[in-house]
Amino acid sequence: MAATLCGRLLPKAGWLPLTQSVRHGSKAVTRHRKPVHFLKQKLLAVTEYIPPTPAAPPAALAPRVRKIEEESTLAVLLRKDLEKLFKECKMIAVVQNNAINAEDLLQLKHKLKRHNISIKFFPNQVARSFLNNSIYSNMLPLFVGQTVIFVSKEPKVKEMLQALRHSPQMVLLGACIENTLLSYQGILKFSKLPSMTTIHGELVGGLTLMTSQTVSMLRHHPAHLSALLQQYVKQQGSGDATNAVTNKDASTVQEAAA
Repeated sequence: MAATLCGRLLPKAGWLPLTQSVRHGSKAVTRHRKPVHFLKQKLLAVTEYIPPTPAAPPAALAPRVRKIEEESTLAVLLRKDLEKLFKECKMIAVVQNNAINAEDLLQLKHKLKRHNISIKFFPNQVARSFLNNSIYSNMLPLFVGQTVIFVSKEPKVKEMLQALRHSPQMVLLGACIENTLLSYQGILKFSKLPSMTTIHGELVGGLTLMTSQTVSMLRHHPAHLSALLQQYVKQQGSGDATNAVTNKDASTVQEAAA
């Protein structure tokens, strides 16, 4: 019986049913939203809630207090020394120190000391604090890195350049000579100028020559006039003598004729 039921219920191989159920998918219901009227859009835009901006915390509104570092006593003393150097010395040269050793630096000091040129060391911070409030503020760009200062009471530029030729580690950046800021090229041109002694000698020689020429010109006219007068007197004397001889000869001839 079970075999009979299985044979009836189970489809045979290669058998197709007379009717087949096909399921058609239903269309999805899509409800399109109507556009909002522009008056309603305006009303919504006007009545839209705008939350207030959050207030800044009290710590953010408080001003930051900057700590002002007081200048040390050593820096004040160094700045006073630097100011004194600028007042007393006519030549102040800024030189960059490119890791010169102690022995070469000592030899350079001895060479410069022969010409009364000294080497001074000042921190850049002290130099900048002094130059900011002085008439030498244009020298601020020179004080960058490791720098030293060559000072002299007289502008001995030629001697300084001769001493620096043997020290390539020391590079001359610029100088203030007689209250005039000069670059390296300006220093080279200044060194080619004659010394003050030579200029004074040439000036005195020129003035002496001019005075001697003036005196000779003033004396020339009276001397020439006196020479002319002497020549005139001589000519007058010779003329009188000639006339006297002529008159004497004429009288002798007349007596002989009589």
